[in-house]
Amino acid sequence: MAKMETATKQNQRTKVKMTPSEAIVETLLAEGIDHITGILGSAYMDMLDLLPAAGIRFIPVRHEQSAAHMEDAYTRVTGKAGVVIGQNGPGITNMVTSVAAAYHAHTPMVVISPSAGTTTVGWDGFQEADQVSIFRPITKAALQVTHPSRVADVLRTAFRIAYAERGPVLYDIPRNYFYGELEEQILQPHQYRASMRHGGPREALDRAAELLLSAEYPVIISGRGTVDADAHDAVKEIAEFLTAPVACSYMHNDAFPASHPLAVGPIGYMGSKAAMRTLQKADVVLAIGTRLSVFGTLPCYDIDYFPKQAKIIQIDINPKQIARTHPVEVAVVGDAGAASEEILKRLKARSAPRVDQQRLEEVAGEKQRWDEELVELAMVPGNPFVNGEPQINPRRALLEVSKAIPEGTIVTSDIGNVSSTANGYFSFNQGRRHLAALTFGNCGFAYPAAIGAKIADPNNPVIAIVGDGAWGMSLHEVSTAVEQKLPVIACVFNNRAWCAEKKNQVDFYNNRFVGADIEGPNFAEVARAMGANGVRIERPEDIAAVMADALSQDRPSVLEFMVDGTQLAPPFRKDALHLPIRLLPKYAHLDHRNW
Repeated sequence: MAKMETATKQNQRTKVKMTPSEAIVETLLAEGIDHITGILGSAYMDMLDLLPAAGIRFIPVRHEQSAAHMEDAYTRVTGKAGVVIGQNGPGITNMVTSVAAAYHAHTPMVVISPSAGTTTVGWDGFQEADQVSIFRPITKAALQVTHPSRVADVLRTAFRIAYAERGPVLYDIPRNYFYGELEEQILQPHQYRASMRHGGPREALDRAAELLLSAEYPVIISGRGTVDADAHDAVKEIAEFLTAPVACSYMHNDAFPASHPLAVGPIGYMGSKAAMRTLQKADVVLAIGTRLSVFGTLPCYDIDYFPKQAKIIQIDINPKQIARTHPVEVAVVGDAGAASEEILKRLKARSAPRVDQQRLEEVAGEKQRWDEELVELAMVPGNPFVNGEPQINPRRALLEVSKAIPEGTIVTSDIGNVSSTANGYFSFNQGRRHLAALTFGNCGFAYPAAIGAKIADPNNPVIAIVGDGAWGMSLHEVSTAVEQKLPVIACVFNNRAWCAEKKNQVDFYNNRFVGADIEGPNFAEVARAMGANGVRIERPEDIAAVMADALSQDRPSVLEFMVDGTQLAPPFRKDALHLPIRLLPKYAHLDHRNW
């Protein structure tokens, strides 16, 4: 062991002879990488063989899409860029969806992408694909190792870009470049990438403070940047100084403590009416660490809540995200935490705290109204099956699950009708607890994300909120959770349909259901066959006890909630659909004018 440590230290001071595989692994160690997720393949087996001796754990999944979802969640919880790998060709292309999801989620990640050997490229050989071209639009950079001597240098560049630009980077290496000899000096991260923690231009920070102090009704929107920067305390101090209500950006419910008197909940689809009604009043909006996405600021519940005349101060670490969707009065390019601290200093230097008791009472009233409405909606009984069997109102199931989980639980959520409704029912008092599928909107995210979150934080419970449609895309990873002894809890809401899309067919296609209904097995039985704890729940009164038992288990659990598929949330995008018009006579009966 002492010899190995001496060799590593020597590598950091001077160039020594090593193989390309060794140079890659040593660079990963310098970055603090302790595990890699993927499926083994011959293309990188020389590197794979080194991982146990290096102390890097290899976590095999059942499908490569799951690998990048796992590392997306791991990164969101730890702040450390995750690493994934797969066989060249189909192994890597299986990751397209999950890498695209990480790209839209602004999650740093390195995708080690073995590719066809340089001696066979262009022959359309076995498992050959132009992986660089495929991934270029969904990564911050698609880097290619051009010579075996460059393997460590290009890998360092991959980490540098992933952290600097907040997103996945492809590290493409021809499979024959793992072999050979080179001389390399293993550098430490501080030697090749800089900290991105800066507060932004002084002039912009001054203008932001002055605008906030002149505001009659300032409102803060706190987003993913606040979570990544662990900036909750600074945001909280600004809010208290100004008596400014704080909303969380879409599906980042952990961006501000929900128990704080100024917290109003999340905006966006199926978010908080309290947040939306409060934001409507704003004359100045301080948007911290959020790109103010189009989808995340669309009207919801028929409330067009985003203020059209408000002056916006936007803080984002990426200048490309400033004013992409809403014009701003002040642009601050900087880290959400550092910028918030600088603005707070300026507020304190210019004014005494502004305590507005009436506003605090308004916020408390709005929150109480919304909390009561959430419970009222949840307590509507589910409609029984035709044969009289009970069904649970999905909102009731969400409410009971939210009450049953302890403080500190990490909640991952998929995309879909029930998963999106969950946006209103789960609240958090610390960051890195809410991991949602976000705006790429792909199914199959929540469960592998829960596995990745549990790897990142083994000491807290992790639950996944997922519909039966999305569950069909991820249930194979129960085997991974069992194999890796990770006691994550899948809350599968079985409404026997693709209900987000079914709602569109209800509202726009006169209840003509094409491809909407799902016939599936008893998922609890399937889970038990895979070695997990599996329970089917048909009565809301049973949820608390079943959740308590699952939380006490030292193995994965799959809880199947039989919920009503007719109690549906509003369409995701009312603006994106139109009532059908049919011009050919054979389709005339489908024209909405003939209904």
